[in-house]
Amino acid sequence: MRLRISLARLAVSILLLVVTTFALAADITGAGATFPYPIYAKWADAYKKATGVRLNYQSIGSGGGIKQIKAKTIDFGASDKPLPLQELYKNNLMQFPTVIGAVVPVVNLDGINAGQIKLTGTVLADIFLGKIKRWNDAAIASLNTAIDLPASNIAVVHRADGSGTTFLFTDYLSKVSPEWEAKVGADVSVAWPIGTGGKGNEGVANFVRQIKNSIGYVEAAYVKQSKMNYVLLQSHDGDFVKPTETSYRAAAENTQWDAASGFYEILTYKPGHNSWPITGATFVLMHKSQDNRMHAQEVLKFFEWAYQEGDDMALQLDYIPLPDNIVKLIKDAWQENIKDKDGLSIYAVR
Repeated sequence: MRLRISLARLAVSILLLVVTTFALAADITGAGATFPYPIYAKWADAYKKATGVRLNYQSIGSGGGIKQIKAKTIDFGASDKPLPLQELYKNNLMQFPTVIGAVVPVVNLDGINAGQIKLTGTVLADIFLGKIKRWNDAAIASLNTAIDLPASNIAVVHRADGSGTTFLFTDYLSKVSPEWEAKVGADVSVAWPIGTGGKGNEGVANFVRQIKNSIGYVEAAYVKQSKMNYVLLQSHDGDFVKPTETSYRAAAENTQWDAASGFYEILTYKPGHNSWPITGATFVLMHKSQDNRMHAQEVLKFFEWAYQEGDDMALQLDYIPLPDNIVKLIKDAWQENIKDKDGLSIYAVR
């Protein structure tokens, strides 16, 4: 009888411990890039089921995420445009990558399926500059001799908000087109020569689906989720490649991540016959000095769990997980840089 009572008390104690742990765990807030939103949402759902901790992530664009983390209105910011060391130091921030993904040009053309249209970087830049106005322009037709291209005007769709997706796209165009670099440049927000603006990857995807003869650019996960018609792009070394896990890995395989540089790395237009030319990492921004130790701990626990448990989910959405050696560098950087207001490290490397 005493054994039964003891076991019952033990069970109650364990239950109370679990309930107390969940009660003490703090929900966390993040905001920024729409580029990683599909995987952050998927991770957040699985993490809540596993731990009871909820992530509230606002997909508002990289520019908004940078502003909000600088203002300390969220626990972490997210950006597809890595901040240079000088800006990190100025705002007492650290950044680290979470996954690698890609930006993909998409089209809405009657009778044209995914992967049927080939474009070079120069032609793509000229389309977004407004120099190439019709789908049957000689520059496009010469690349697509087996396709009956329409004589319709090209409807250009771009982002209306500050966006890391835009930064990757315009950084690529700047590298392949001197005219684009001189007239427009690369940033999270640019003065678009032409086109219709959509808010977020979702907004661009919706406009491209709705507008006939349109072209836009979205993060790869949105291409898969919305079954959009992507184009083939010419790689740095001259081959026309599909946006796939293989081509993203090819672009990222020689990347040299370095904690001393704030993990600053841009993956667009990397060498390689099979490299997708608009590949990029997405980054998380956190303050080095944390006012709320519990919230910071929960953020780091979430991403630690994501690195350990989230790879398959990332691959399902066409993101590339980071290799284990890079994750180790990131965890070491957490321990060294993210501290509470008393200067004590918030993360202990395990």
